[in-house]
Amino acid sequence: MEDLMTIVKQRRSIRNYSDKDIPEETLHTILEAVQWTPSWANTQCWEIIVVKDVNVKEKLQAAVPASNPAYKSILSAPVVLAICAKHGTSGYYKGIVTTKFGDWFMFDLGLATQSICLTAHSLGLGTVVVGLYEHDKVNAALNLPDGFDNVALIPLGYPTKIPSAPKRREISEFSHDNVF
Repeated sequence: MEDLMTIVKQRRSIRNYSDKDIPEETLHTILEAVQWTPSWANTQCWEIIVVKDVNVKEKLQAAVPASNPAYKSILSAPVVLAICAKHGTSGYYKGIVTTKFGDWFMFDLGLATQSICLTAHSLGLGTVVVGLYEHDKVNAALNLPDGFDNVALIPLGYPTKIPSAPKRREISEFSHDNVF
């Protein structure tokens, strides 16, 4: 396995996948990375739906605008991970929201998403985080119960094309000492 900084620096948004199946043990390793992801007070508010069924993937794709660069990825990737949240747990204490920003699920799911993407890359797989789509259509396609929402879709597969790294801001452009 590569060292962490190499994995962080080399991971890219992949939108082109081979049709090679992903072994179950590899999927398990990726889900294990989510299992060990930190969350608010260890609430683990995530639910991950592993979508392989082409009929379900077609419903997911129907919710994504064709102008989205990841549109074709929903069907071409052998697996799509639907990242879902349970509302009212993360950021709450005794049923009362405790943060300025309300429900903390987006932060926790961001951590889980990063775990998925970095682990997948370390295993030779590609991912792209898709967030531009009609979320209510996806919720219906996934049969999510009340109190849960889908936040992101992550196509997952073996890349056929790896883009070059985008330009990054210099550390001095975003870091501040003591105050802004």
